[in-house]
Amino acid sequence: MPASIPSTASQLKVLGHPVRLRLLAAMAAGELCVCQLTALLELANSTASEHLAELRAAGLVVERKDGRWVLYRLVEPSSRPAWLDEVLEDLAHDAQVVEDRRILRSLRAIPLADVCRADRDLVRLGIVKPARRAPRATQARSHSR
Repeated sequence: MPASIPSTASQLKVLGHPVRLRLLAAMAAGELCVCQLTALLELANSTASEHLAELRAAGLVVERKDGRWVLYRLVEPSSRPAWLDEVLEDLAHDAQVVEDRRILRSLRAIPLADVCRADRDLVRLGIVKPARRAPRATQARSHSR
């Protein structure tokens, strides 16, 4: 189906938020449960649901229910805009996305029930996130004192 200006504008607007870009990049590797996504991004369920609803409304992701789990994935390649794959390919080299993929490999190995019970706490799941570095300007100021 050919793209229309309103649908393309809506899709591009949705991409204007870093959290939604991270969600899309995470789903590029396959279907994920909401609890995996909230743990990865350390988001409240309501916040994650809001972002996922926007991605779904833009026609970029689909959801399916499997018992008590709600799983999200990118729409099939034949149904998504070709530019989305280019965006995801570019994002694949971003340091945050690389770290997200590392964490997701660990999250995917843990049963969903355990991930959901951990309530977004990666440490409870045995997943260690690297320490965040202070921005360079802050580091420079702290050394000059």
